[in-house]
Amino acid sequence: MFLLLPTGSSRVSIMRWAAVLIVAGLCGVSLGQYDEDEDLAWLQYYMRQSRLSSYNYMPYYEDENTPYVYSYLPAPDAEAGPGPEPQESPSRECPQECDCPPNFSAAMYCDTRNLRYLPFVPSRMKYVYFQNNQITSVQEGAFDNATELEWLALHNNQITSEKMGKRVFAKLKNLERLYMNNNNLTKMPGPLPRSLRELHLSYNQISKVPSNALEGLENLTALYLSHNQIFEMGASLKGLKSLILADLSYNHLRKVPDGLPIALEQLYLEYNHINAIPDDYFRVSPKLLYVRMSHNSLTNQGLSTNTFNSSSILELDLSYNRLQKIPRVSTNLENLYLQGNQINEFSISSFCTVVDVMNYSRLQVLRLDGNEIKRNAVPPDAPLCLRRATIIEI
Repeated sequence: MFLLLPTGSSRVSIMRWAAVLIVAGLCGVSLGQYDEDEDLAWLQYYMRQSRLSSYNYMPYYEDENTPYVYSYLPAPDAEAGPGPEPQESPSRECPQECDCPPNFSAAMYCDTRNLRYLPFVPSRMKYVYFQNNQITSVQEGAFDNATELEWLALHNNQITSEKMGKRVFAKLKNLERLYMNNNNLTKMPGPLPRSLRELHLSYNQISKVPSNALEGLENLTALYLSHNQIFEMGASLKGLKSLILADLSYNHLRKVPDGLPIALEQLYLEYNHINAIPDDYFRVSPKLLYVRMSHNSLTNQGLSTNTFNSSSILELDLSYNRLQKIPRVSTNLENLYLQGNQINEFSISSFCTVVDVMNYSRLQVLRLDGNEIKRNAVPPDAPLCLRRATIIEI
């Protein structure tokens, strides 16, 4: 018996019909047992059931920017209610100069594209990246539409202070990280949002940090101001209650900032022109761990007896200064760098006030190379005091 399927039948229908024939053969059923009308009725019923049980997932391509848009058709007996108002696809809300990944809809990447201006920032954005361009200005209101911004990367551009809006960051109440390093700024930007946690302003041309420049930033934990031309800091750090790291290296400071934050752990002041430190200067920061003041103009006359005798400091770098004696340090200090000074004597009292079995220094690394001290100047009780030391260079 030969069955002629309709000319419009799909390959799937043919395969299903073949399966039916095989099953019928296995069950010993002959289609010849039924008359022609019953055959046709049964076949039509089977084809209808097959169509009802199949799903159509054919994607509809609207354009290249909207890769998959599936259409939905309501059931014939369903009453179609008012649908949502047409909304612009997230992909359409991205400036053509930038990329907005569908799987990270709150981020906009506009970096390294030779841009000379700031594109429009959609309101849904939280992370925007404009680094490595040739942007020269940040106009007033540039981010007024995107008030939910948390990260703003503007580093490695040519932005000047004269071409920055005075209140360009005022509405960014959730901003946590601001990157403006490697630009042409001559002044501190501001006012800055109180939500800020990290401020990156290294490699600019800032010459002064007014006392109110960082006012209200009680959440700030990291401040990067290295490689500028700063000659005065005033008391700008004093109110930063959460500040953990302050990098002020490679500037023109002649004195240390007035008043350190209580939470400070890392202070970098290397490559400045500092020649003195007030007495008990570091004691106001009981959590201070790392102090780097190499390549300054420190002398023993500019230091008090207990300037560095702070129990919290673990690493102290005073290399390449003008010291003639080893300053007194805490027995808890672990790393002391004094190379490149003018030290001419080894004073064990700088490390241990009492030398015995129970009292000794925790110092592990001591560098005295590049000084005027002689190897035979090391006192005989030095090994007892410095019993933890693994590296001593003279």
